[in-house]
Amino acid sequence: MKTAKVNFTDSYIELAHGAGGKASRRLIEGLLVPYMMGDKPAELNDAAYVEANGSRLAFTADSFVVNPLVFPGGSIGELAVNGTINDLAMGGAKPLALVTTLIIEAGLTTSELEREVAAIAKAAQRVGVPVVGGDTKVVEHGKADGLYITTAGIGLTDPRVSLSSRNVQPGDHVILSGAIGDHGITVLLARGELDLEADLTSDTRAVWPFVSALIEAAAPGLRWLRDPTRGGVATALNELARDAQVAVILDEEAIPVRPAVRGACEILGLDPLHIANEGQFLAVISPEYADIALKTLRSMPGGENAKRIGEIQAEPKKAVLARSQYGGTRLIDMLIGDPLPRIC
Repeated sequence: MKTAKVNFTDSYIELAHGAGGKASRRLIEGLLVPYMMGDKPAELNDAAYVEANGSRLAFTADSFVVNPLVFPGGSIGELAVNGTINDLAMGGAKPLALVTTLIIEAGLTTSELEREVAAIAKAAQRVGVPVVGGDTKVVEHGKADGLYITTAGIGLTDPRVSLSSRNVQPGDHVILSGAIGDHGITVLLARGELDLEADLTSDTRAVWPFVSALIEAAAPGLRWLRDPTRGGVATALNELARDAQVAVILDEEAIPVRPAVRGACEILGLDPLHIANEGQFLAVISPEYADIALKTLRSMPGGENAKRIGEIQAEPKKAVLARSQYGGTRLIDMLIGDPLPRIC
């Protein structure tokens, strides 16, 4: 395989390179893709695809280094399962099986390890996806913050949908499955480093049931899906605008944000659109299927807060704009830096 030109000039790897924003994109496209994929053009999605015996399989891998290991609404074990299933779901793939690798720091108590293994098993059982294998490594004390988890998952794509930024067209609607920012702010506050209190829990959950229902109700109009984890909604939509060569126009008042999340962001100088989520997703849907898609999501437990938050336009290309109720607009950029490290 021919190696494409490497275009990565940063001298050191920093936390921002793992935050899902501009630095992450620069690292992936400038250094990793040229060596691993050569000059083969690739659309960077949450999962990769492999054709096998007439079926299209989705394959994904992820690593979880969240600190603390347990937070209101979830823990690293549950998060690892949900995050991997969600990456498959964003490709329209029914999850078939998972493997998981545990990197355990010497000194972790057996009770803590058992708690997270049980959380993995419970989360997988909840969605009916078996954990079929994995690996275990133990590293020296002080080398792994207790526990890191790496997962891989395989799924079978639904032939009724073809999800890609290339399918997105002006006039399409942007739908968000629920309130944003809960996970990132919950984990930040769980660290106890800030003198802030909020009644929040992580939104971590597997979204495949919602995606499956969307496919049943609106498959012909389903263009693109993405779960806005690291980098948040802003980064996911900027990647879409760039890849599809379109504009994403958001109705800022329509974006669901809980008061506690908004208040914490105001105090910390953060934009909720940049905060990570672990149980929500964005969908771009053609106009004729948008109403039935929204109705389907809202009819499901946990989908009541789904909203139509914007639309796709032809211009200005490669831009995300938020429109206020007063008619003004602001440019929404990708995440820059790493305001909330180690949240997933």
